[in-house]
Amino acid sequence: MGKTYLAIDLGAESGRAILGRLEDGKLSTEEVHRFPNTTEQSAGRLRWDFPALMNNVHEGIRKAAGRNGGRLDGIAVDSWGVDYGLLDENGQLVENPVHYRDEGHAGEAERFTASIMSREELFSRTGVQLIDFNTLFQLTAQKRLAPETLARAHHLLHIGDLVACLLGGRPASELTIASTSQLLGSSERSWDLDLIQKAGLPAGIFGELVEPGTVTGEIQPGIARQAGLTGPCPIIAAASHDTASAVASCPATEPGGWAYLSSGTWSLLGIETTAPILGREALEQGFTNEAGAFGKNRFLAIITGLWLVQECRRQWSDEGEETGYEKLARMAEAAPAARSFIDPDDPAFSSPGDMPARVREACLSSSQEVPESREDVLRCIIESLAKKYASVVRAASGFSPEPISRLHVIGGGSRNSLLNRLTARELGMPLVAGPVEATSKGNILLQALATGELAGLEELRQVSAASTELSHWEPT
Repeated sequence: MGKTYLAIDLGAESGRAILGRLEDGKLSTEEVHRFPNTTEQSAGRLRWDFPALMNNVHEGIRKAAGRNGGRLDGIAVDSWGVDYGLLDENGQLVENPVHYRDEGHAGEAERFTASIMSREELFSRTGVQLIDFNTLFQLTAQKRLAPETLARAHHLLHIGDLVACLLGGRPASELTIASTSQLLGSSERSWDLDLIQKAGLPAGIFGELVEPGTVTGEIQPGIARQAGLTGPCPIIAAASHDTASAVASCPATEPGGWAYLSSGTWSLLGIETTAPILGREALEQGFTNEAGAFGKNRFLAIITGLWLVQECRRQWSDEGEETGYEKLARMAEAAPAARSFIDPDDPAFSSPGDMPARVREACLSSSQEVPESREDVLRCIIESLAKKYASVVRAASGFSPEPISRLHVIGGGSRNSLLNRLTARELGMPLVAGPVEATSKGNILLQALATGELAGLEELRQVSAASTELSHWEPT
């Protein structure tokens, strides 16, 4: 019997536990547990409900063990970037992690660049676009708002690594998720201790950095017993950043240049390069550099994505109309072509609230026709996203080592046929959609690489392509 791996894939809206195994050059997967990722207000901050998250992770392991006769050959955890948890000297969580949408670090990037380091120097050192929720700025805000928590901290771990550590891995920071922090040197990909010192942060909390595919420990015996595991199970740092796992699984096996769009709550759109791109032009055009698997650099733009639709759905639910995403997609499809457009990255859309009203207000304030119906609001959002994607691909092409000839859309948003069709049209180039569960597939395939079942990135992507029913969209 082949090896069986468990991917714990944690997103900003929900989490999943997915079993996977390789058979005859293909990856088969099975979702065994799905759960909402919930938040709470505590001590004046918006936080993740971390105990609930861990309970669901344990439940996912229990269900996976039950489906596979009590045996697992690896567990890896991936999550969104930038957010972190602090562990004290006893390995206990100091407090529930703060949410990246908390308003406590609003304006922090501007405060930092006004008093400590210029935008240009910070970008040239880290390669990361300056956004208030980056780990660096969350930490300087934490130092200002609650310095006692930093005084108690012995380890800082990003969410995926934090969960893996509490399951039994050592307190290691996996490179791809650490690179979202704005605390790594851009070229050497190690903690920038001089920057950390200038920011007034405790250097001792930044520990060991490990490459994707590193085994960091074994599941704790007590957790294994409660889950029904009958033997030891390695904890593997696959690519702890969900986008890095997703891009690793991108089925880009055809020749020619390509761009990727990891489409979900956020839209991460970019290209793979061999080294970070650090010039002023990249900074001004809004690009960032993050580490990828196999030594790749992910040169990308971070775009507000289907969060806009998610918030519309939540608002309409609060108003008494429960609407699933499939129905929302049909509503947008049935609406006439949009006559008004928004910038998805307008700060007005960044925090939770009445998103339909904000969309209408943005159209009104820019002297455009106001979309009144729910269908028209959705159509405005979808067409605006397509235009944004096309503009970013065109900008990225100026930095690409070869001409971009197609866009690969991966993740949950790859199911949105209207968005795919409109994006291909705006781009004027083919679009390839799939896999939907790109993150968990990448997570599992990187675990298979760590155990020797796969040999490298080319083979990994070939397996992903062979295991995925892809949709193709032409620019008609």
